[in-house]
Amino acid sequence: MITAHLRKLRKRIEISSEEERAIRGLVSETRRCRPDELVVRAGEELNNSLMLLDGWLARCKDLPGGERQVTELHVAGDFADLHGFTLKRLDHDVVTMSECTIAVVPHDRLRELTNKHPRLGRVYWFATNIDAAIHREWALSLGQRSALSRMAHLFCELYVRLDVVGQASRGRYEFPLTQRELSECLGLTVVHANRTIQELRRRSLIELENRQLTILDRRGLEGVAQFDPTYLYLDKHVL
Repeated sequence: MITAHLRKLRKRIEISSEEERAIRGLVSETRRCRPDELVVRAGEELNNSLMLLDGWLARCKDLPGGERQVTELHVAGDFADLHGFTLKRLDHDVVTMSECTIAVVPHDRLRELTNKHPRLGRVYWFATNIDAAIHREWALSLGQRSALSRMAHLFCELYVRLDVVGQASRGRYEFPLTQRELSECLGLTVVHANRTIQELRRRSLIELENRQLTILDRRGLEGVAQFDPTYLYLDKHVL
C-alpha cells in the first residue's frame, strides 16, 4: 500500500523492518480522489496529514482575481502536508492534478511515532527539508530562469523524482497536467507555455502527447535547464 513512500525513504536513508512496521501503522484509511479536487483548504484546522500513494497533487495559492500559482507538485510517495502536523493549518490549498489514492495519517499517530521512534522523527524532518529545497529551486526558476530553462528544469526534476519511486523509465513518464496547470507551475501564460513546449519539441528534446512526456535527449534537456539534482539530496544519509 505504501510501497512508493518506503522506496522514496530508502533511496536516501536505511529503514529497519521495525521502522517499516511503525510507518505502515501510521495509515488509518485510504481515499480515492478525482482530478481537480480540493483535498486541503487553506486555513482549515488539520488533524491529519496526507501521504500520496498514487497520482499527482499540487500545493497552490490563489489571488482574489482567480490567478493561481502552483508552488510545488507532489508525486507518489510524498507526504503532501506533513508540515501540517506542527502548523495545524496551511496557508495554501492542496488540490489533485489527477486521479489520486491518498493515505490518511492522523496526527496523534505521528506524535506517537516520533515519541517511540525518535530517528523516524528525524527522517520526516529531513523529508520536509527536501520539500523546502525543492521550493527554493522553484523560486529560483520563477525569478531567474528563462521560460525555456524553467520548463526544461521542471521536466528534469519530475523525471528524477518519479524514477526514485519506479514511475519513470527510459526517459518517459505519465504527465497528467493540462497546459493551463503547467503554466500555473511555471508562472507563464498558457500561450507562452504552449510556445515553450513547441520550442523544446523543435529542438528534439521532448515529446508530449496523450498525457505522456518523453525526454528524447536527456543530456540536452539538462543542458537547457542547467539541471543539477544536488538539491534533491539523493545520496544516502545517516540520521
